[in-house]
Amino acid sequence: MEFNVKEVFTAFMVLFAVIDIIGNIPIVIDLRKKAGHIQSGKAAIIAGSIMIIFLFLGKSLLTIIGVDVNSFAVAGSFILFFIALEMILGITLYKDDESTAITASVFPLAFPLIAGPGSLTTLLSLRAEFHVENIIIAVFLNVLVIYIVLKTSSKIEKMIGPNGISIIRKIFGVILLAIAVKLFAANIKELF
Repeated sequence: MEFNVKEVFTAFMVLFAVIDIIGNIPIVIDLRKKAGHIQSGKAAIIAGSIMIIFLFLGKSLLTIIGVDVNSFAVAGSFILFFIALEMILGITLYKDDESTAITASVFPLAFPLIAGPGSLTTLLSLRAEFHVENIIIAVFLNVLVIYIVLKTSSKIEKMIGPNGISIIRKIFGVILLAIAVKLFAANIKELF
């Protein structure tokens, strides 16, 4: 076992920046309003499980279904793009009549928001640089932070207030839109 604190910290920070759970608080609050409740533990565990499975089987799974990492990232960028449009314009593109806490906790929260194309492709690139056990520790630390943020999102909402949430939602919508465009631009070149 090659435990290395520097690798764990670097992998943690890279994943933390890509997952951007703090920036996703307005989306979490919005999902909670639509679904009535978000199962924080379930969302964090599912997202963590997806990331760990993808760390080991990601490239193989994509190869089996005939999809390369770049195509996967481009598809994910479209999902992020539409979520960003919902945030900025205050419209609903994704309509689910049976939106429950369980479905909202899994889609779109656990996947693709937390364990999305950005974090999954980042895991593949981290695997090329770092030891797997250090990446796993970094994933678990991120899952812990995700759980804490999801669990305290209602308290954060009360502190900020409805107007603050609306402003933050639009700001982070623009940021999410920029991330979607960047993810699209970085990977579309590789496809052609």
